Amino acid sequence: MLSVFTRFFFFICLAFIAAYLALLGWGESAAIAAGIGVLAIPLIYSYINLVRLKKFILLNRVESMPAASGLWEDVFSRLERLVRNMKNQVRIIEQQHERFIQAFQASPNGIIMLDDQDQIEWCNAIAEVFFGLSYKRDALQKVNYLIRRPEFVKYLNGRLFDEPLLIEQIGPSANLTLMLQIFPFAENRRLIMIQDVTDLRKTEAMRRDFVANVSHEMRTPITVLMGFLETVQSLELNKSQQDQYFEMMMAQAKRMKSLVEDLLTLANLEANTLPAPMQPVQIPTMMALLKNDAEALSQGRHAFNFETTTSCKLLGEERELLSAFSNLVSNAIRYTPDVGSISAKWTVNPQGQGEFSVTDTGPGISSEHLPRLTERFYRVDRSRSRDTGGTGLGLAIVKHIANRHQAQLLIESVTGKGSKFTLRFPKERISE
Repeated sequence: MLSVFTRFFFFICLAFIAAYLALLGWGESAAIAAGIGVLAIPLIYSYINLVRLKKFILLNRVESMPAASGLWEDVFSRLERLVRNMKNQVRIIEQQHERFIQAFQASPNGIIMLDDQDQIEWCNAIAEVFFGLSYKRDALQKVNYLIRRPEFVKYLNGRLFDEPLLIEQIGPSANLTLMLQIFPFAENRRLIMIQDVTDLRKTEAMRRDFVANVSHEMRTPITVLMGFLETVQSLELNKSQQDQYFEMMMAQAKRMKSLVEDLLTLANLEANTLPAPMQPVQIPTMMALLKNDAEALSQGRHAFNFETTTSCKLLGEERELLSAFSNLVSNAIRYTPDVGSISAKWTVNPQGQGEFSVTDTGPGISSEHLPRLTERFYRVDRSRSRDTGGTGLGLAIVKHIANRHQAQLLIESVTGKGSKFTLRFPKERISE
């Protein structure tokens, strides 16, 4: 490829030759015109290429320009390569930016980016849900105009971001608890990270309630035991009185033992999240055991009807199923008045699902209590539950056993007419 100087020298020589030939044939004027004409050729060609270049620049198609010749071939080639590389770099940066945005959108936490004036530059979808924002609508709006909670405004204006801020009763239904913290970054901008801690706060509340309930349940029998022991130590009692006090102490000790056993059972069930094994359980044998235990607990005060309408077996963990069925039957006995009737039934419904149900003629349960019956230590009537010896954990145990067997616990109750508790098992756990 010829250099710029060589090309320039070539056209100068060509111009002199043309001028000399014109001078010999037509005179000085023709010689000057011939020289200028030859020198004008590269200028015209350059102008044409400049027009082409402008056209392709306006069309944003520089990297696909047609081939040129001479010096412009090198110019077009270099410019085309430069533009292509720049576009590739821009494309890579855009892809990285898009991946960052997708990552922020996939985050379970809310993210809000603020400029140096506390105006919203960007926020992800979770933050929009938390605070009712819309990025397209609220971009470049001051964040304290949109999130008007006094504690947040004070936190933002105070510029002390070492500790997070807890905001309660916020969100679309005012039922969320959010933990947010502001992190300053480049050019006096700020990043707000928001975490939904609603479930965590509920779990903490449940833990506190659980500890308080266990302490309360244990304190009562311990107090009674200590009172009886002090009485036996300090007073001269005859044999019949001592036997009476020892019997009362034994009843309280049994109550504590039942509570500890239920707590251990519940802890083991909560720790084991795997589905129960698919082992065949003989329902008739289990129903016979339930009937014997029920009659011993009732001591002739209730009428019982234990019925098995199918020979199908239930696939599961026999020990857990016996515990769940026994809890339902014993609850019915405890809460059904004397001379009441209790029936337990095992059947397979038309959909092929196994159902174990316990029906009683007790006082029934008001509808507002039904959603909370499976909570630990939840009682409709605390005083009556203590009189009957319940620990308040029976239905919580039943619920966890049902979950292990992919079963549903269904509760039907009418105040004054009785209740029906049904464990419905999926057809996959029913065997011929």
